Amino acid sequence: MALAGADAQASALYNAGSSRPTKVSFAMAHSLHSSSSASGPFRSNRPDLASDVIRTAREDLAACFRMAARNGFEEGICNHFSAVVPGHDDLFLVNPYGYAFREITASKLLICDFHGNVLDGEGVPEATAFYIHAEMHKRLPRAKVAFHTHMPYATALSMTEGDPLVWAGQTALKFYGRTVVDRDYNGLALDNREGARIASAVGDADIVFMKHHGVMVLAPTIAEGWDDLYYLERAAEVQVLAMSTGRKVLPVDPAIAAETYKQMREGDSESARLHLAAIRRQLDAEEPQYRH
Repeated sequence: MALAGADAQASALYNAGSSRPTKVSFAMAHSLHSSSSASGPFRSNRPDLASDVIRTAREDLAACFRMAARNGFEEGICNHFSAVVPGHDDLFLVNPYGYAFREITASKLLICDFHGNVLDGEGVPEATAFYIHAEMHKRLPRAKVAFHTHMPYATALSMTEGDPLVWAGQTALKFYGRTVVDRDYNGLALDNREGARIASAVGDADIVFMKHHGVMVLAPTIAEGWDDLYYLERAAEVQVLAMSTGRKVLPVDPAIAAETYKQMREGDSESARLHLAAIRRQLDAEEPQYRH
């Protein structure tokens, strides 16, 4: 929910004569401006980013944005998904500032480095997207994919007392032992120190409930990131519905929960691959422009 005229003021995001991003604090969504994001010698020396495998990653990620919008996971022009560029561990794909999830296409996605330079694409990332995601990918090499949303049910549970998930529903058991709560909410992440702090709080978790904020899903592939994001919100939704009855929500016995988790994780990557293929078939039939 950017304020009117915010983008015009975003030149304040850089100190004079400095290539290091600084913060500006006038809106909920903030544009990141980089002196290397337009043209010139930096872009002329960029690596080849037009391979088939990178194109597939672009289309897969764009499909996730479109399906997230269909499922009500988006929030205005805020929230962001990123994925490390195949073959380039120091670069990542991310959505550009100013676009809703439902507008994203494969070619609209930006490729950035960890210094805020845009190597490919038109526009710049949203500031918190850069500061959070660059630090996640840089500090957690296993996190090839990072999906951050304020999707309503999971976010609602991040705002409540105690641990977010009570392990009462079968779908929730997919995440048993895989979650962490970042309890130190510090406002908007408008510098790399906050991104580094969030990354340090993750540990070995795949799912981060960011207190008073939202959730972050970390995964080794785009398909697994989407699969976890989708089922996390479904698990949160049924838990919120159960809690709304006013009756006590009964958790599954821990031993059974642990065993069910193991059962679910067997073949999880293949299930995720098929899940992403299914959403791409739906979009190919109904919204094929996501591939453009």
